[in-house]
Formats: sequence, structure tokens, C-alpha cells
Amino acid sequence: MTTGRTDTKFSERLREATKHAHAGAQGSAFVRELFAGKLNRGLYSRMVAQHYFIYAALEDTAATMSSDPTARAFLAPELARVPSLERDLAFLLGDGWRDQIAPIAATVAYVERISETAGDSAGFVAHHYVRYLGDLSGGQHIARAIAKALDLDADGVRFYLFEEIGDPNVFKDRYRAALDEAAWDEPRREALIAEALAAYELNTRVMLEL
Repeated sequence: MTTGRTDTKFSERLREATKHAHAGAQGSAFVRELFAGKLNRGLYSRMVAQHYFIYAALEDTAATMSSDPTARAFLAPELARVPSLERDLAFLLGDGWRDQIAPIAATVAYVERISETAGDSAGFVAHHYVRYLGDLSGGQHIARAIAKALDLDADGVRFYLFEEIGDPNVFKDRYRAALDEAAWDEPRREALIAEALAAYELNTRVMLEL
């Protein structure tokens, strides 16, 4: 698979190789109807629950990968989303929210794929990149759209609010620099791109099932 010239920065190659997959994930019918205010709070809560399982797997894997020198360059405690998702679910569903949620089949497959990347820095970073840089790039816009559609304040959309990150653009620039500097050879970089495309497909399947 050829994803671009080898003298192009890897972060640029990765972004170019995944831009169509990213657009497809953002354009799913579920997301369009959510932004249009056509979905109720219960359906939104179901999506938040799926995010909870996905990010729990991603952050558990991150803990496993923290001793890997390549993966460690991408880890930052201010990215953690599970605490915010727990707050959102408690707000949306009440104190007994854990007993009210379950992963759908597409989420189970997604979680399993994330967990399988433990020990593989390129595979892990592919999923890390797809989730967190996507959240940082569109999170504020998504939060505003959902809050307007469902008449919410910060409660219920805290997942999208990276309150511990001062300037998302500065953070994303540092992240892309880490991608460019990571000591992966060309086959591992190609594998990372392939895994990022798989991550977008897995996310799209979750939205389709929802």
C-alpha cells in the first residue's frame, strides 16, 4: 500500500490517508440526526455509553503501554475521557447508570481490537490518534451542537470539553511532532495507517448499529 511520498512528514501522510474515512465517520446518519435535533436524550445517552466502553478500553491499554518508550510520547493525563464520561452518564441516567448500559455488538468488536494493540506501539497509537485528535479537532463544535439540540449545559457533554488542555491547537501540533519523530520504520508506519483506517471503520459500524 502506498500512502504518500516518503519525504512527506508522517503526520501529514496519516492525515491525508485517513481524511475520507474521517469524513465518512462524521457523516453517519446517527450523527447527522443528532446534530439536527432529531434524536432524544435516551438515544444520545446510548451513544455516550458506547463511548464509555471504547475509552475505558483505550485508557486501560494506555496504562499497559506506558512503559513503552515510543507509545509514552503520546500519553498525557489531560486527555483522559473516562472520568468525564462517568460524569455525563451519571447526569444523563442517574446514580445507577452502570446497571443501565451495555456495549452493542459493534462496540464489543471495537473494544477487542483496541485491546489487541497492547504491546504494539504503532497499532495502539493508531487508535489513540483517531479518537483523541478527532475529539480535540471537533469536540467543541460537537458539544455546542448537542447542547443546543438537547437543551444541555456542560453537564452531559463534558466528554467533549478538554478543560485541562489550554490550547488544543498547540497540543495537536505537539502530537503531530511526536508522530513525525517516532522511531517506526516504514512497514510499521504503513501498519499504523492501516490500523487507523480500521479504527474509523469500527467507529462507523458503532454509529450504524446505533
